[in-house]
Amino acid sequence: MTEKTILKALKGEVQKVPPIWMMRQAGRYLPEYRATRAEAGDFLSLCYNSDLAAEVTLQPIRRFGFDAAILFADILLLPQALGADLWFETGEGPRLSTITEQADFAKLKGKDDIHDKLAPIYETVKILSGELPKETTLIGFAGAPWTVATYMIAGRGTPDQGPAHALREGDNALFEQIIDLLTVSTIEYLDMQIRAGAEVVKIFDSWAGSLKGEAFEKYAVEPARLITRELKRRHGDIPVIGFPREAGEGYIGFHKKTGVDCVALDNSVTPEWGAEHVQVDGCVQGNLASSHMVTGGQALVDEVRHVREAFSKGPHIFNLGHGITPDADPDNVALMIETLRENA
Repeated sequence: MTEKTILKALKGEVQKVPPIWMMRQAGRYLPEYRATRAEAGDFLSLCYNSDLAAEVTLQPIRRFGFDAAILFADILLLPQALGADLWFETGEGPRLSTITEQADFAKLKGKDDIHDKLAPIYETVKILSGELPKETTLIGFAGAPWTVATYMIAGRGTPDQGPAHALREGDNALFEQIIDLLTVSTIEYLDMQIRAGAEVVKIFDSWAGSLKGEAFEKYAVEPARLITRELKRRHGDIPVIGFPREAGEGYIGFHKKTGVDCVALDNSVTPEWGAEHVQVDGCVQGNLASSHMVTGGQALVDEVRHVREAFSKGPHIFNLGHGITPDADPDNVALMIETLRENA
């Protein structure tokens, strides 16, 4: 059987047409997603309904023929499984009970106590493993410890991750307990996704860019290294994608420091910079600006060609620099894929 294109790229193979998938490809820009979410009732109910979560994961594959499907879930399901309260405010996003002192942390569960809550997620992976087209790679994922910790400490997303930085500086012992618990729990969570059928896993560190210097090394690089090392020890070199978003210079050497097989790049760096400084160490993913999915037109066509050409000398997975937004036009997604695969 021919090896899947994503897996080829992750092994370092340069392909004439890079494989493509898209962050948040199952989401609100698709009318079929909105219909399924309405059927589920709310976002969390959709995440925990294995049949419906598998359905929305499959929708963009049916419509666009992406080379990979990524499990439909949310990075905050893990803290919920650890015992945090989680809910979503309409129009405002997620809310969590906060961890600001030792007594809050003491109420959390351990890494081995998460699986009952997360069992529906593993069931979704099993369903997808059986239903995806044979050429489509199944990607599992989790949030990186730092990013998940920022939500657990603040109780919500914040523009500067200020509460997490304040705890890191004011009560470092408690902060490190949170990071350590999330690191070992993420290993167990991803381990179970792999056992259920995930062929690749991705670690989303959406707020890595707010960590600077030694803090970046300690709380973005080191947890990614520990998670990657242990998953590879257990699963025979399972491919891992790391996404330390807006890391800037921190992208340089991230492959070697963490052991990940691919580094996903946001669009705050140019493709040329990414090719020169990051792709030299292995596969890169990215990094078309998601705004092109809204605006479309010739600028989209030109930029797809630009990104493809800039990364053409090394292993590359084509993707956006961040998730597709709800106001994106599905026709622009189709145009992106058609342009990428032209002259194939």
